[in-house]
Order: sequence, then C-alpha cells, then structure tokens
Amino acid sequence: MVYWAPEPGDIPHGDMQRWFFTVDPGLPDFAEARVRRQEIFDAPLPDVAEQPVIRTPEGWTAALDRFVEAGSCEKIGVAEMDPNWVFEGHDIPQSRVIIAGVQHEFSAISQAPEPKAGAEVMRQYNRAALVAKEIAGWLRIQGWDAEPVTGPRTGALALIPPALASGFGELGKHGSIIDRDMGASFRLSAVLTDAPFAPTPPAEHGIDGFCRSCRICEDACPPEALFSQKKTVRGVEKWYVDFDRCLPFFNQTQGCAICIAVCPWSRPGVGPNLAAKLARRAARLEADGSDE
Repeated sequence: MVYWAPEPGDIPHGDMQRWFFTVDPGLPDFAEARVRRQEIFDAPLPDVAEQPVIRTPEGWTAALDRFVEAGSCEKIGVAEMDPNWVFEGHDIPQSRVIIAGVQHEFSAISQAPEPKAGAEVMRQYNRAALVAKEIAGWLRIQGWDAEPVTGPRTGALALIPPALASGFGELGKHGSIIDRDMGASFRLSAVLTDAPFAPTPPAEHGIDGFCRSCRICEDACPPEALFSQKKTVRGVEKWYVDFDRCLPFFNQTQGCAICIAVCPWSRPGVGPNLAAKLARRAARLEADGSDE
C-alpha cells in the first residue's frame, strides 16, 4: 500500500497523506463533499434477510444492470476473488468482487490540476461510495451478506486488478485503467460477497499497444513520474508510476489527475471510435498474416 492507507502511520508516505486532508483549496465544494462523504459512510446497512434469494449465477449478474440503468454508476462488473489482490497483512474471505465505475464530468476534470477538478474527483468518489452501499444493501435484503469497499481509502483490497479482470479495459501508461467507453476518467468502488455471481470477462481493445506509441500523458506529467517503457513490478511487466515523484506534486496541488484528463481515450465519444479503428487495423493485420 503506497497511499490512501486507512491508517497513515502504516505507510512511508503517511505524513503527506495526513497533510493532504488538512489543506483547504478555497472551494466550498470540498467542504460540502467531505460532509456528504461522511453522511454516506454513516448511513447504516440493512440487516441480512434470513431467507436468501436464489438465482442462477447469470441471473445474479444480470440483476446488477439495474444500478447502471438507474444512473447510480456507469459500468459494473464481477470477478472471482484472487488473494493476490489483497494487501499484505489483510484477509478477504468473500469469493466475489463486484466492481462499479462512475465517470467524471469531462468539463470539470479537464481543468486538472485546478481545484475544480479536485472537487469533481471528490464528487465521483462520493457517487462510487454511494453505489457500493446501495449494492451491498440490496444484496443484504436479498439474504446475502455484502461489504462495500470505497475509495480512495479502500483498506484491504486493491481495486484496479479486479476491475481489469471484470472487463474494465486495460492498464494505461499513466497507471490508471483505460476503459473503452469512459477512458481513464472514472473512479471505482467495490462490494465483497459470497452471492454466486457469474464473473464478467476481461476486455481488450488494443489499448496497451496504443499506449506504447502515445506520449501524451508522459509528456504532460509535471513531476515526470511516467515512463515510455514498462517495468517489472513483483515479477510482472507493466506500466509503472513513480509515486515518490508523483505524490509530492499531487499533495502540492491538492490532487492532480492531469494524466487522466489529457488521455485521448478520456475525451467524450473518442474511446469507442478509437477502439473500432484499432479493431479494424488488427483485423487487417491478421488477414495479411502480419504481426507488424
């Protein structure tokens, strides 16, 4: 755990994290968002009903569409729990992870790193927390225990790996997920449960290859925390963010988000067109028998 620890004293960057929550950038939106966040956290969850509702795994997963249709979130997926997603020293006994994604308003996040963008991030974290509690409450009424997990301080679970596993696109050069429809401009929350949901499959749209040849976020990063090549992290080659460079600037500006704001995939309507273009190119290369 690098940052956003529930207990800042547990991480090397804990002093910066404590300081982050003391800074007032002068926008009333920040204070209002913090009050709203506490209200969401304090709202009680319903008791678990004695008689569990029975559905097929596919039926359970299809039932989650109601939260997207209601506008509580923009995307939802399910993954089987993998112990590699759990931070050292923690344990998660549940077998399923439900992941919800909420999209930023582009006109606000595009102003990063100005305070207005930071306020938008807080607003979406609140939406993410609210939908996690809504899903957990719904499951408990259905007779299945469920635990909401909300960012940015998620505790035991790293949210990006189960999001990737459940269909939320691919990891981008900036260390955030790039989704086909939302780009990198969204936030995550989760629900842990043993309800027998059918997992949703991972998705690939040629984003990893796109990032290899794109330098927009890399060039836009003021502390130069992004790199042109992947690095090996815990035995896996992946895009890497140098948080020792990133976090001081992040704290100085009370949040950053420059890299996700400038990402070409984050601009409204661009992602699906890019994905279609990359799919056509891949089909042509396959037809030509070429891997170049």
